[in-house]
Amino acid sequence: QVLLEESGGGLVQAGGSLRLSCAASGGIFSRYIVGWFRQVPGKEREFVGAINWYGGNTNYGDSVNGRFTISRDNAKNMAYLQMNSLKPEDTAVYYCAADASARTWVTKEYEIWGQGAQVSVSS
Repeated sequence: QVLLEESGGGLVQAGGSLRLSCAASGGIFSRYIVGWFRQVPGKEREFVGAINWYGGNTNYGDSVNGRFTISRDNAKNMAYLQMNSLKPEDTAVYYCAADASARTWVTKEYEIWGQGAQVSVSS
């Protein structure tokens, strides 16, 4: 199975943009649905969005819909989370996740997780 590693986190001002990358290694990346989640200490993990195996379909959580875009490049074993119009409430640790099961698209339960990347948005 693949291993995942996020990169690209950092500090950005409100209204700005940031792109997170998720690098996969050790498996056939195109076999996996990729999801993005975020978590603030003391709160439940929140679903940000997901992209299917070949990038033909995406879905997003209500709080980011219209501002965030998920893409992937299977040839490079990479997935991306483009975040625009960032708000202070977007501050969190962001995780990419992967799962080969088609049920994941509905259940949002992922088997494989990255280590997380901190995103901080200042007001």
